[in-house]
Amino acid sequence: MTLTLRPAAPAASPALCPTRTGLGILALALGSFGIGTNEFVAMGLLPEIAGGLRISEPTAGHIISAYALGVVVGAPVIAALTAKFNRKVVLMALMALFAVGNVLTVLAPSYGVLIAARFLAGLPHGAFFGVAALVAAQLLGPERRAKAVAQVMTGLTVATVIGVPLASWLGQLLGWRSAFVLVVVVGLVTLAAIWVWLPDLTATSSTSTRAELGALRRPQVWLALAIGMVGFGGMFAVYTYIATTLTDVTGVSRSWVPLGLMVFGAGMVVGNLAGGRMADRSVIRGLYVSMTALALVLAAFVAGAHNPFTAMVLLFGIGAGGAAIAPALQTRLMDVAAEAQTLAAALNHSALNIANASGAWIGGLVIAAGYGYTAPAAAGAGLAVVGLVVLSVSVALQRRSVAVSS
Repeated sequence: MTLTLRPAAPAASPALCPTRTGLGILALALGSFGIGTNEFVAMGLLPEIAGGLRISEPTAGHIISAYALGVVVGAPVIAALTAKFNRKVVLMALMALFAVGNVLTVLAPSYGVLIAARFLAGLPHGAFFGVAALVAAQLLGPERRAKAVAQVMTGLTVATVIGVPLASWLGQLLGWRSAFVLVVVVGLVTLAAIWVWLPDLTATSSTSTRAELGALRRPQVWLALAIGMVGFGGMFAVYTYIATTLTDVTGVSRSWVPLGLMVFGAGMVVGNLAGGRMADRSVIRGLYVSMTALALVLAAFVAGAHNPFTAMVLLFGIGAGGAAIAPALQTRLMDVAAEAQTLAAALNHSALNIANASGAWIGGLVIAAGYGYTAPAAAGAGLAVVGLVVLSVSVALQRRSVAVSS
């Protein structure tokens, strides 16, 4: 029997010319670019932030945790509470909240205020991506849902290549607060672009908070989230420690680190777009291919990290394999959530931020245990394999459900 899963019927797409559709998705991708820049730039400016606030660098690192906590909390809460509202209005409100959080970051006079500002800036992150994915899927149609998700996510992946290096350069040249001024500007431009370019989307179906929370009663939703929380963590286990890995294991100078980050980011751009195309052909196959590729490249990095050429090639592969998972996983959640589309789509980014934190934590554990800076790649490969096991359990349960209902 062929395994099929009927996605929830999408709302009727507004009759738009290709140019208007493209501009609408560009506005969403611009927001994705701003959020991606905002999420990752603090990692490269921790010494400047610590010096400016006269705190230790490990203490300054808590602002990253505060942002991630904001994402994890904000995604389900905001998605559920705004389920009944027009999605264009919701997106504008989320981008306004994003801008406010970053204005407070720029103006924060103390460490405590900065922690609160970063938490506030993280609140709209997951909900924005979730709602934007649904809107983009509506604009392009059900047969190109994964491609629509990938186009929105392209903004985030491009941020790792352009936005983060640019903001980091500004932060080092003019002070760390200037990096977040750039983020505020991108947020305000995105707000205007959504207002002008995105259609009103009055045809978008709305649900209730109760209906959205119904997604939490679906085992397949939890399994899809577990795939992201576990399988995606392997990429972050390596990403967190790229700088030291390149200098201490690969043996290159510190000047190579920005190049390594850009190569990794370029891999994410390519992987995200390729993952969207694969998922439009088959979501399950796309997940299997991307997660298997990630596991293999991570395992190869354990040995390949000792040579500059192979290290760069494999960093590109890790970025590509990890990013290819995202559009397929987002589409999978849209398929299994039935009417609770908004909450499920937003929860994907809570799961990915948990993967970020857990991958970095596990990578740190194996380094602290004395296994060296290639150990996070080995641990990451293990995480990707566990993600494949969870995916297989999900598929087996789905097949059993289809067989019982036949």
